[in-house]
Amino acid sequence: MRWRGRSKRFRWMAGGAVVALAGMLGLCIATALALHPVETAFQSVKAGTQARMQVTDRFGAPLRVTYQARWNTHDTVPLHAVPEFLKRAFIVSEDKRFYDHNGIDWLARGHAVWQNVKAFGTVRGASTLTEQVVRILHPRPRTVWSRWLEGFEARRLEAALTKPDLLEFYLNQVPYASQRRGVAQAAHYYFNRDLDTLTQKEMLALVVLVRAPSRFDLYRDSQSIDRAMERLAHALHEQGVLTDADRQQIQSETFKLEPPSLPVEATHFVRYITNSSAPVEPPHRRTTLDGTLQATIQTLLDQRLTQLTRHSVRHGAVLVADHTTGEILAWGVAGQPDESVPGSFIDAVTTPRQPGSSLKPFVYALALEHGWTPATFILDAPLAESVGTGLHAYRNYSRHFYGPVTLRNALGNSLNIPAVRAAKFVGVETYHRFLQTLGFTTLDRHPDFYGDGLALGNGEVTLFEMVQAYSALARGGVWRPLTPWMDDPAPREEKRVVPGPVASLIANILSDPEARRLEFGAGSVLNLPVQTAVKTGTSTDHRDAWAVGFNDRYTVGVWMGNLDQNPMEDVTGSTGPALLLRSVFAELNRHRETRPLAMDPRLVQRDLCREPQGEAVNVSLNDASACRWVTEWFVPGTEPQDVAMRPYRDREVKWIQPVWGLRMAMDPRIPDEHEAFEFAIQGVDDTDTVEWMLNGVPLAVTEGGKYLWNLQRGRQHLSATIHKPTHAPTPQTLQVVFYVK
Repeated sequence: MRWRGRSKRFRWMAGGAVVALAGMLGLCIATALALHPVETAFQSVKAGTQARMQVTDRFGAPLRVTYQARWNTHDTVPLHAVPEFLKRAFIVSEDKRFYDHNGIDWLARGHAVWQNVKAFGTVRGASTLTEQVVRILHPRPRTVWSRWLEGFEARRLEAALTKPDLLEFYLNQVPYASQRRGVAQAAHYYFNRDLDTLTQKEMLALVVLVRAPSRFDLYRDSQSIDRAMERLAHALHEQGVLTDADRQQIQSETFKLEPPSLPVEATHFVRYITNSSAPVEPPHRRTTLDGTLQATIQTLLDQRLTQLTRHSVRHGAVLVADHTTGEILAWGVAGQPDESVPGSFIDAVTTPRQPGSSLKPFVYALALEHGWTPATFILDAPLAESVGTGLHAYRNYSRHFYGPVTLRNALGNSLNIPAVRAAKFVGVETYHRFLQTLGFTTLDRHPDFYGDGLALGNGEVTLFEMVQAYSALARGGVWRPLTPWMDDPAPREEKRVVPGPVASLIANILSDPEARRLEFGAGSVLNLPVQTAVKTGTSTDHRDAWAVGFNDRYTVGVWMGNLDQNPMEDVTGSTGPALLLRSVFAELNRHRETRPLAMDPRLVQRDLCREPQGEAVNVSLNDASACRWVTEWFVPGTEPQDVAMRPYRDREVKWIQPVWGLRMAMDPRIPDEHEAFEFAIQGVDDTDTVEWMLNGVPLAVTEGGKYLWNLQRGRQHLSATIHKPTHAPTPQTLQVVFYVK
């Protein structure tokens, strides 16, 4: 019986040992399977492989800070840059024996267990800094099993890394309130200052706040951590880290919280480069933006829009580039993205809008390349073109016509009809292709879609494209894409799009106050103190107002309008954005030595006699008293052979109006006998005789090519026979069919 009892007890003990061994084996297997590769995770974060691209201005100031990512990759500081007092305070607060243990502080764990048992609950933890690093790398539920695993992983980290590596990682990744991580982000979040500028009390606050980041937040209650800071200050005082004077200073000091702010606000610019750039290594890149200039430009833009609020102007943008390098220096957009503000998420720098007259320099550049000169006369007289079955009459902004004008005056005064004639001269298809060569990719419709109105800016382009194209003129006709990167590794395309002499002529005309006197007056806001080529533009119904210009170094573009397409009230390019353009150039020129615009050395200069009142008389150098002398520049080979500037004569005889197939409707609100329409023929002198016939019935005989006709309903067949006394006796007859409803 005794043997049986012993045998039974032995079997029981053996079974228990087997169960224990199996349990231990299972625990080992479960532990091994549950452990994370913390060393690899540490190195991955350390190397920044999970980082989002961080960008700074040209001087290193951050342009974007995100707190949505899991890791802090933007505001990390090396351990040697962390104040010594802050490091000592963290170690005293979180892990007194940090430099003595190998990942687990068994003494602290035992003391914590004893305190928790006495309190019948959890009143104290005993995680080392290394275990907290493990928890940062791989968060787990706060359970006994988690603590078990974290101990093993902490040992592995300690075996693979140095103590300074672990402490540096902890100080840069420890979580705070509002998704901030690391002491540098916390210092900026609460005090808007760098670590080395904090007081000892502010550093103590950063130490205590990590104990419960979801519960402690100085912005909610700045006194919630007072007792904890007092206990920590006492401990530091006992260890000799704080002197008596330090302790008194901490007790008497009060917090001065200051909400954080980005040193440079450039949200739209950052969005542009983020969306248009592929991910790069390393994630930190330096842009060409000048943070100080960006802030100034943004302020000037906001102030100008505030002044124009009563004119229903709500949106605007400014783009500044150094055309000598192609670098973007400032990217100002009215207002930052805000869900409560309509249109604030739209970047007005990259949004296509109608440029109006600001596109005219390019049609004249093409005309100069095809043989015209600044002294070429262009007829500024009423001009109408058929649009479908309707009629579009072109007019100048002032509704005044100046007759024959030189190309210089036509461009300087931004006259519409000469620009249309220039487009006809070069061909709309050729002009459209030329604009695309200049980088206007948004003009992607067929040339027929725009027609001659392309010369007047009836297409849509972006401010970015406009500044890029004007930069080519400023660079002597060499086009180069604008860049936002200081360290752009890709070679940038460079091509000549305008001959150097032609680019210089356009710049010279746009910077000539005398050339714009007819429409803008002698004291125009466009006459800048430093020689600057300036052009304005206003779209149909005052929906867009532009001002673009360049001097010897900088190209600036300004757009104003409403992104919801509502028109402004009496705001044009010269009354709205031009004043802001002046302010921007004044800022750009403030601290530098300026120079006049360069003139291509190949240009030749001629003194010309402008014939009085446009009369076509023979003028020689001996008749100087009868001349108004002007000096003009010419591309070699295009200079005139005599000194007379002879007025333009458009000898082609053709209908101005009506055009073939025109359809008109009589207004029922106006008595029929008071409704009239003017017949007009181009190329007819006042001394010419015109016989008008309507539907085969003689209508009238006039001198000159105009006749005012009382409207009649029906299909109308109009013919006009022109007799020119100075030409051959054979008259010329024009015919046209139109309709009146």
